[in-house]
Amino acid sequence: MNGAQPTIVVDSVSRWFAGVVAVSGVSLEIEPGVTALLGPNGAGKTTLLRAIAGLIGTSQGKVSIFGEPVRGNPSLYRRIGYMTEHESVYDFLTGRQFVDLNARLQGVEDLENAVARAIETVDLVGAQHRRLHEYSRGMRQRMRLAATLVHDPPLLLLDEPLSGTDPVQRLHLQDVIRDLGAQGRTIVVSSHILEEIDQLADRIHLMVSGKLAASGDYRAIRQQLNDRPFLVRIDSSKARELAAGLLAMEVLESVEIDREGHLRVRSRDVAALQRALPSVAARLDIRLFRVEPLDDSLESVFEYLATGSAT
Repeated sequence: MNGAQPTIVVDSVSRWFAGVVAVSGVSLEIEPGVTALLGPNGAGKTTLLRAIAGLIGTSQGKVSIFGEPVRGNPSLYRRIGYMTEHESVYDFLTGRQFVDLNARLQGVEDLENAVARAIETVDLVGAQHRRLHEYSRGMRQRMRLAATLVHDPPLLLLDEPLSGTDPVQRLHLQDVIRDLGAQGRTIVVSSHILEEIDQLADRIHLMVSGKLAASGDYRAIRQQLNDRPFLVRIDSSKARELAAGLLAMEVLESVEIDREGHLRVRSRDVAALQRALPSVAARLDIRLFRVEPLDDSLESVFEYLATGSAT
């Protein structure tokens, strides 16, 4: 999104309820594309989303969307689609009736075409006349997404949209969300499901205990953690000899052999380790079978930032 103007600007926002701080001093900018708010339950993601949507005010700081203050600005609300975490559906309605109701509430003019287009986007045309109580959880999530985008908003705020979906439905929803982002919309997805986000979002804002812990893609975030070494697994023909040969390297924090005979090396400079490893192995006449970073993943980054410790 090079050169894109931020759709959302959150400036030093805090929000507390009866003395409990839900969001503390968060500042961030969100551009067109898919952005994730990631964090455990209670991290403040939903509170921040509600503030971005204008549903609640801030205790301190301000939020602007498309360059305008969002709170108390009804003209902006028409440009926002907000899908809550909880299943707020009327089970006695059919899927199409539910989407149609949301379109009417949004004042959509070309009602029939807008409803049909939204339902087709989530691939539920064949189920649109069934009542919502007959839907699976994943189907309800998809129809709720159709209702969220029926008025064609340029900004979508999706709170745990993949919750309760099976693997096939999850992949389909991910494709839909990525396609919507590729159209130039700004999409903010809140999630605590780590393995989904690195495949879905262009950028991640990681929240822990109401604060913004890090921003970037997950590898960029990982590079910021200079106080924690990377963990690398090395499989070789002579684990003990290789361990002894590596001990002299300054970039290593520790070297150990696990129960399966794999070498586990902690290093603050994996690139230097990978450059030196072949020459050390050749000098000692050791064959290398596998070299694999064990914690170059969003889950490892999240766990470290959330707890301040490695496993």
